[in-house]
Amino acid sequence: MPFEIQSLSVLAYANGFTLWHYRNDTDTRAQFLAAGHFNPAAHLVRRGDIILARSADAFSILHVSAHTGTTVTVAPIV
Repeated sequence: MPFEIQSLSVLAYANGFTLWHYRNDTDTRAQFLAAGHFNPAAHLVRRGDIILARSADAFSILHVSAHTGTTVTVAPIV
């Protein structure tokens, strides 16, 4: 299933850092980590942001490891 922008919300913001929450009960953790999954949020997220992500099969803490302006790359912390 594609990324759902309405499922992304800000939990906290300070000094250019944002802590996000993303929940999608149909996608898997592997889909969250797939290249391009978070690209629709490229205009919102920045490199270094943290995303608390709830998928159908896991809870993950992800960080935005790279951001080109249109491409978002996330990597798991946990």
